[in-house]
Amino acid sequence: MDDKIETTAEAHERAAMPRRREVHAEPGTADCSDIPEEMTQTPMAEKSPAEWAYERLILYIQNFEEQLDNNQEIAVGFAGGEAGVIRIEGIGFFDPDIVTFYGSDESGLKTQLIQHVTQLSVVLRALPALSAPEEAPKRIGFRLAQAFDRDAKKDAAKDASKS
Repeated sequence: MDDKIETTAEAHERAAMPRRREVHAEPGTADCSDIPEEMTQTPMAEKSPAEWAYERLILYIQNFEEQLDNNQEIAVGFAGGEAGVIRIEGIGFFDPDIVTFYGSDESGLKTQLIQHVTQLSVVLRALPALSAPEEAPKRIGFRLAQAFDRDAKKDAAKDASKS
């Protein structure tokens, strides 16, 4: 047993850090174990359920896209519903408890799914890329992470100006 004594600040910091664990049957399988620093700057207790779900979805989407080849793009299916599969073109959240997926369905129709975080149950799927073989497939995860980073910097600047 570790008898290390923590300061109050250390205990609060440890409690505020997101925790996660993954184990895969295949060694070397990509996982989401690296949590970006931007996700740890605001304590979890200060985030709405929608914001927290949105941030974790970004990690899962990025990880899934890293495993796709150039002939595949990401889509999302929803368990327990009639929404079918949506080719992901955007994701957002509306505090305190709504997550939104933007994209197109299997027939190419513009689609938006609005879901309460307590009902969130998604399946990430690899679909054949719509782009021409010589074009790079669309990767939403990278763009989501860039937007997340910009938002984190704006929030930090806003907080600094209040001081």
